[in-house]
This record gives sequence, C-alpha cells and structure tokens, in this order.
Amino acid sequence: MLTPFQFRNYNFKLILYVICLSVIGVFMVGSARESLQQRQLGGVAFGIFIMLVISFINYSFVLKFYWLLYGLNICLLVLVAVFGTTKGGAQRWVNLFGIQFQPSETAKILLILFFAAFLMKHHEEINTIKYIGISIVLFLPVLLLIYKQPDMSTSIMVCLLFCVLLFVGGISLKLVAGVLAIAIPVFIIALTLVLQPDQTLIEDYQQNRILAWLNPVEYANAEAYQQTNSVMAIGSGQLLGKGYKNNEVSSVKNGNFISEPQTDFIFAVVGEELGFVGSCAVIVLLIFISIECIILAMKAKDIAGSVICAGVGCLIAFQGFINISVATQVIPNTGIPLPFVSYGLTSVVSLYMGVGFVLNVGLQRKRQTTSILS
Repeated sequence: MLTPFQFRNYNFKLILYVICLSVIGVFMVGSARESLQQRQLGGVAFGIFIMLVISFINYSFVLKFYWLLYGLNICLLVLVAVFGTTKGGAQRWVNLFGIQFQPSETAKILLILFFAAFLMKHHEEINTIKYIGISIVLFLPVLLLIYKQPDMSTSIMVCLLFCVLLFVGGISLKLVAGVLAIAIPVFIIALTLVLQPDQTLIEDYQQNRILAWLNPVEYANAEAYQQTNSVMAIGSGQLLGKGYKNNEVSSVKNGNFISEPQTDFIFAVVGEELGFVGSCAVIVLLIFISIECIILAMKAKDIAGSVICAGVGCLIAFQGFINISVATQVIPNTGIPLPFVSYGLTSVVSLYMGVGFVLNVGLQRKRQTTSILS
C-alpha cells in the first residue's frame, strides 16, 4: 500500500510551486474578503497535509478500487441533486456531517483516477468503437449531473479533461483528427444557434453572458459589468500594483465594483494590487506546476500514472486559463476558480489531493510495465 520512499525521486519543486501559489492566494483572499482569510489558510494547511499523506500511498493500490471511486463520484453528485444547498440560483453544495462542500470539484479528481484505471485496463482496446462508446457512456452521468446543477463552466472543464484523459490513454491521432473535423463545425453551428432570440439550447442568463462578451458596450451596466471592471482593475495596477490591501478610493475592489472578488475574479485583485509583476508570477507558477505534472507523466511507470499526472496538470492549466481569460474578458463570463488562489476549500483540498497522487507517481519511476488491474 505504501510506496517505497526514495528521497531523490520526491518532487520538491512541484510542492514549492504549489505552496507559493497558495500563499499568494491566502493573501489575495484576505484582501478581497478579510473574514475568509483564516478559513482559506486552514484549507491550504489541510490540503498540504492531505497531499503529503497521499504522496506516500501507492496509487496502484488506490486504483484497484476504481469502480468504487466511480460509484462514490456518482453518489456525491446525486446527493447534490436531491439534498443540495442552493446559492445564487445554483444547487452545487451538499452538507455531510456538518461539513459543506462542492462535489463537482472532487468529481474532477475522482474522474481522473477512474479513467486512469479504466484506460490502463483496456489500453489495447481503447481505439475500438465499443470501448470509446463505453468510455463516453461512463462519462455522461458525471457530465449531466454537473450540468443540471446548473454549472456550465465545470461541465466544459470536465469535457476538456475527458478528452485529455482519452488522448493520454492511447486514443488514435486519426480518431482525434476525425472528432475535431466534426466538433469544430458543430461548435460554430451551436454558437450561431444559441445567439438566436428564441433558442432553447441554453438558459437565458448563459446566452446573455455570451452576448455581453460579444457586445460589452451594449451590456456595460448589466452582464458585462463585472468583466469590464475586472479589466479596469488589472490595468490600473500597472507594473507593480497599488499595494496589498491599499485604501485608494479609486480601487475597483474597495468600491465593490466586482461581486465575489475572492472567487471567480480573484485575478482582478491580483492585477490591481500586485500589478503586472504579480499577475505574471501567478501565471508562471501555474505554468510551472503544469509542466512538472507533464514531465512526471512522461516518466511514469505505466499508463495509469501518465493519465493521472497529465490529467491533474491539464486540469490546473485549463482551469487557470479559463479563470484568467474571464477576468481579462478573453472569453464569456463563467464561474470557475483560479487553482490554489481563489477562495473555496473544496477546490483547494481537491487540487492538493490531485497533486498528492502526482507526487506518488513521481516516486515510482518508469520500469517494466505491469498490470495493476489484472
């Protein structure tokens, strides 16, 4: 169950990058909502503890229970649908034993672990129509339960993650090219349809966010309000920022021009208070974390290890890209946390769990591949 520990194989660089990013997050959450800083610090401390514990538990042993992990994932998401707590018009939280958490965040890590085991067991058959179909069928319940909360942003995120897992798991490049040849035109057609006045494909508020992104001036005082103010905040920070917890009246954060700045728009606080330098530091740390995960994926002893490392690395990269793109008005407004920076204990602890599994994969360097699921 425990991994034989070799000090030279422990990736301290990855731990350093993650902790540095988390420290920035604690300070930025404290500036955005001071009352939440201690909770965020506690979440980071607990996350580090969980990461270190998991890093010494053999991932091959954990993956033997991959169907149990899949069932747990579905059960948690069903609990949200049946007994979930509603906030801001979305039912995404569940309270168990006095602890409130967001299962859609843990779903990402459980999805990675499940498909790491599933794809390794069926590696030789993954390019057949049968097993591609089975993979999609197994993925759909997770996707639909998240989408129905409703949570469009996380739905998009898990779709991207699913594609990465299949690719790393060995799906043929010809199939990838074929899917892209179909998916791109379908996406363009779908985007055209959802912009029509009487469309029924997405909710009205989701359509308005897309329209606000395309026409920010027209929606300046409505759906585009937060994104426009976020861009102003980031730009006003200039090179070195206005300073941590500054008292400037012109501050977008101090003027409450952005709602919930501690979560979806935390990058606006980073840009305003730490400037271009601080913003680049956050982006560089996210890139370094993702690169370390990809490097470990290439050194993994088996396909399951590669899928875990690549999955966690891409999850952090994609989620970081989406959050920062929203804050800078590159893509439509969609709520998704900035990894290790945004307030959200479930998100922080889940990501630390993912990094813990990546560290464990790194402790077991490439050697003759053996099946863990035979």
